[in-house]
Amino acid sequence: MSKKTRYSDAELEEFKAIIEEKMASAIESAKSLESQIQELTEETGAEFGIDFGDDSNINDQREMLMEMLIRQKKYIRELERALLRIENKTYGICEVTGELIDKRRLMAVPTTTKSMTAKNIGPGSSGSGTKKN
Repeated sequence: MSKKTRYSDAELEEFKAIIEEKMASAIESAKSLESQIQELTEETGAEFGIDFGDDSNINDQREMLMEMLIRQKKYIRELERALLRIENKTYGICEVTGELIDKRRLMAVPTTTKSMTAKNIGPGSSGSGTKKN
């Protein structure tokens, strides 16, 4: 019996459904963050510069929301790349070892491109058992 080299079309469809669900949620979250940033900017526009303490707090809030939005947009791009790999039928194949990534890992982290073996080896490892997460 030969070793499985890729996930079946049916399995890829399962992964696609999971990723599309996560994508819809991530897009909704990004829209919410954008809306919060816009509201914060509009609400504080006229008041900005009156109280240094308030300005600092507003800047901190805006910065935190912007960082969250940047992370969300990066996650959306990773999900888009995962959908491309599904379309190309390369989804779930470790980019380091060429072996299939465990299905449970893909269910937990659908954007992953590395198996646990490859992830634990990590760059710069000399085989000494050091793990990079």
